[in-house]
Amino acid sequence: MQPLAILAALAKPLPMYYSILHKTRYRYSALVTENVTEVRMQPRSEGVQRCLTFKLTTSPFARIYNYRDSYGNVVHHFDIPAPHRTTTITAESLVILPPLPSLPEALSIDTWAQLDAIVREEDHWDFLNPSHFVRSTPLLIRLAEELNVMRHTDPLSLLRLLNERMYTTFGYDLNHTEVDSPIDLALEARKGVCQDFAHIMIALVRSLGIPCRYVSGYLFHRIEDNDRSSQDATHAWVEALLPNLGWVGFDPTNNLIAGDRHIRTAVGRDYADVPPTRGVFKGQAESILEVGVKVVPTELPIPEEEVDPRPTGVTPATIEDAEAIEQAQQQQQ
Repeated sequence: MQPLAILAALAKPLPMYYSILHKTRYRYSALVTENVTEVRMQPRSEGVQRCLTFKLTTSPFARIYNYRDSYGNVVHHFDIPAPHRTTTITAESLVILPPLPSLPEALSIDTWAQLDAIVREEDHWDFLNPSHFVRSTPLLIRLAEELNVMRHTDPLSLLRLLNERMYTTFGYDLNHTEVDSPIDLALEARKGVCQDFAHIMIALVRSLGIPCRYVSGYLFHRIEDNDRSSQDATHAWVEALLPNLGWVGFDPTNNLIAGDRHIRTAVGRDYADVPPTRGVFKGQAESILEVGVKVVPTELPIPEEEVDPRPTGVTPATIEDAEAIEQAQQQQQ
């Protein structure tokens, strides 16, 4: 190999390998039974991202099954029939993520016509219409007017600008919203977490006739990046469909274009489609949810003892009888 070729090869960005350990623990105030749970924690193998290995274990032990939902997410599910006071779910992943192709600074203004043709000819209904957490409200309409959300430039430039304005308009606050909070709570206070920023941006983007979807996953944090989102939790951002570029990721929490630090786990209309855990149980108990996440660049798995799940909140109210159901969803931060 010639010296110049060697230098070019050395200068080429290398793929990133990430080892991810995600531990979730539910503590119950009394014995529960028939604990049926769904888990969406396996990183997607799509585009340039590949999930090389994935392992899911539970305590108490359960036989785990899986299927793919309508959006291509791998969903694991299990049942723990015996009485128990805690449930621990441990997911271990190894992912390779090469650098994403560079985006152009802008697109032609004619791209709007191409985009409208895609919307007419393809089925993107789910990502263009209101969903459980994404819908128009008077506060959202007021924000759209304030941010000048209209087709005044090409789609890519408009999305870049909207991503930046979401970042500067909203503060990051772990304690202001809950997992099931409507967007108006964050809109009124102008603060929330990544889940709120994603829902608000999706609503604004869909109003422009651009298919837009919610992405759940992980973000690798580096000190020099000064990310606002929490490094010991899952993350959320959005993807918009653009002609000739496909699904392009935007992270309004951190004012980023999704790149080789964003590890995609699941996509859907909004958070209701992609919670990392969702479950029901029989019993009369309150539950405390604890979560620990660690993402490191490596080719080796993370030792399990390095991650200690931390409390994220209490599920209020008492479950009354054997047919009552607890919906336990993990908040993304």
